Amino acid sequence: MKQKQTLFLVEIAVFSALAYLLDLFSGFLFSRIWPQGGSVSIAMVPVFLMAFRWGIKGGAITGLLLGLLQFILGFSQIYHPVQGFIDYVVAFTILGAAGIFARQIKENIQNGEKKKWIGFIIAGTFIGSLLRFVAHFFSGWIFFGVWAPEGQPAWLYSIIYNGTYMIPSMILSAIIIILVIGYAPSRMVKSAPVSNRL
Repeated sequence: MKQKQTLFLVEIAVFSALAYLLDLFSGFLFSRIWPQGGSVSIAMVPVFLMAFRWGIKGGAITGLLLGLLQFILGFSQIYHPVQGFIDYVVAFTILGAAGIFARQIKENIQNGEKKKWIGFIIAGTFIGSLLRFVAHFFSGWIFFGVWAPEGQPAWLYSIIYNGTYMIPSMILSAIIIILVIGYAPSRMVKSAPVSNRL
């Protein structure tokens, strides 16, 4: 049991750092396209992998650490404390909700049901991404509406702005996760028992 806990903590540290580096790289590439923050990024991949390996708890802690790393290391765009909390703490922590399908993914990998585990990965990636999008949407609507083009409602501006990077990020993340797990499916099954408690 102690060995499993150690593995859990080590993977959280490694995957959080990897997610941060991936996000940092994409931020440099796309900062001019999304000046108020956001970018097409595969930073969600490590968070989703933790969610699928360890359940909601693993994904949520990894996502939380990703958001905190962005804040602590000074690469976040915070204009108001509440906006910062929503965009960096809530939005990334809630990615862990993808882990709701962790047990089904593992069971279908063990049973050789490739189409089913792929379906659950897509569903989990969609749910986690959608919840993150909702957090960014409310933040954008409330705090970034001033940048909306004249005559465009702030809520519509937020949907368009956040959708332009969240949709590609979700699709890329799902594809990469399927490829990674498909390459070594047994690695997914060998982690600790799934925990959906926070």
